[in-house]
Amino acid sequence: MKILYKVKDIKTAIAELKAQNKTIGFVPTMGALHKGHYALFQKAKQNVNVVVGSIFVNPTQFNNADDLRKYPRNIEQDIAFIQDVCDIVFCPTIDEIYPMPPTDIYDFGQIDKVMEGKYRQGHFNGVAQVLKRLFEITTPDKVFFGKKDYQQAVIVKKLINMYAFPIQLVLVDTVREDNGLAFSSRNMLLSEDKREKAAFIYKTMLEAKALKTELSPKEIEQWIVKQFLQQSFLQLEYASIVDAETLMPFTHFNETKKSVLCIAAYIDNVRLIDNLEL
Repeated sequence: MKILYKVKDIKTAIAELKAQNKTIGFVPTMGALHKGHYALFQKAKQNVNVVVGSIFVNPTQFNNADDLRKYPRNIEQDIAFIQDVCDIVFCPTIDEIYPMPPTDIYDFGQIDKVMEGKYRQGHFNGVAQVLKRLFEITTPDKVFFGKKDYQQAVIVKKLINMYAFPIQLVLVDTVREDNGLAFSSRNMLLSEDKREKAAFIYKTMLEAKALKTELSPKEIEQWIVKQFLQQSFLQLEYASIVDAETLMPFTHFNETKKSVLCIAAYIDNVRLIDNLEL
């Protein structure tokens, strides 16, 4: 596995591979890798000739400086974790990614204004800034993202279309701990006890899904709020049932449109997100 730090070096390496007609798969990460990330690399390994991963904590997508400061980092451990499923790891500095402070502003319509976009203003603009830059550097044939960050996946699809990148987006199912908690880099910030208690999020989503035959989306959202109010250790930020493509509020269930339940909640000041396709 090659470890590269400079934009010019990875561009050269990928150009050489493409000259050999190798297909390139790209998995962008912010490090603190876990089994969910590993599943992305595994999927890439099955679909392309060469797997490229990046480890870069992107400052422009954090709207909370304290959140950026606390974000877990252990690059040596990360590299060791993916060495059997990744061929090239790109570990750039901030100056390599942003030689000039980024000023790009993206118009995603309404899909970046709801849920995460509402509570983390500027977050998706920062995500788009770094991904556009990384896509231009790595020029992949396929990119691999997890469904756990569902809204982000919709944004990535929009970004690819906006710039007509010749890239196929591949989404990978959420990987969960034994208790149902979605794997997340932020789980590292939780004690074992709090990890167990955080499993309440997934449990509640499953119960909510079972209610779709008797309650409307709005009634299910209200039911979820009540469940969280009974848990002193969890603070619900939002629970939204939205159209799986447009992310707009879902008013009633039907057979022709897919919906997804998205949740964000805090436990011990650690913010967790999850979702379930309904």
